[in-house]
Amino acid sequence: MKTNTLFAILSAMVLLAMPAIARSGDSTKDEDDRLLNSGKVMHEILNVPDDIPQDLLDKARCVVVMPSVLKAAFVVGGTYGRGAMVCRTGKDYRGPWGAPSMFAMEGGSFGFQIGVDATDFVFLVMDNRGADSLIHSKVKLGADATAAAGPKGREAEADTDVTMRAEILTYSRARGVFAGVSLEGSTLRPDNDGNKHLYGEKVDAETIITERSVHAPEAATGLISTLQKASPQRKS
Repeated sequence: MKTNTLFAILSAMVLLAMPAIARSGDSTKDEDDRLLNSGKVMHEILNVPDDIPQDLLDKARCVVVMPSVLKAAFVVGGTYGRGAMVCRTGKDYRGPWGAPSMFAMEGGSFGFQIGVDATDFVFLVMDNRGADSLIHSKVKLGADATAAAGPKGREAEADTDVTMRAEILTYSRARGVFAGVSLEGSTLRPDNDGNKHLYGEKVDAETIITERSVHAPEAATGLISTLQKASPQRKS
């Protein structure tokens, strides 16, 4: 009994330490690697048979990509990941895809699984309110912004009530399987430290997303070009 209790305490301590551990290794190279991996994930997802419906991608204001999010599920499960958000530029998010802002994903779940899994996540931000919320503060899915598991397949029916009402649609890819997934309770927030490392100066998500003076780093070329090729213009 004492052994089980000690194991539970140590597991919880590992989960609490995950964000600090991730931050301790921050550098420009770390952010470049996240952007490169985000571009690779987006490219691969958009080139599978049952990927994100075209009409949803064409309506999206922003896309958030979280490559290889870790889930540590010992006694208390939790997630922590870092990636990037890219938005369409211009008024009402109608222009070409712009410079990336680094983002962090955090969340928790309770269970008794044992193991560590890495999963890629993609979020489509479907309206201006959702985009504005994300660039200004931490957003809890299902509370601060409506969220739903996204439909998949280029010809999939995307005008269901849930899809139409959702501000953010969520997808996951694990072990090669791509699907819509519910992530209510998870949070997304701007990673200000990551942005500082990436751009070499203190700059917030709002400035990066809304001001044309911020130029995308070379590491973001793959991610931006993939989105621009797949959906060059916002529709509706």
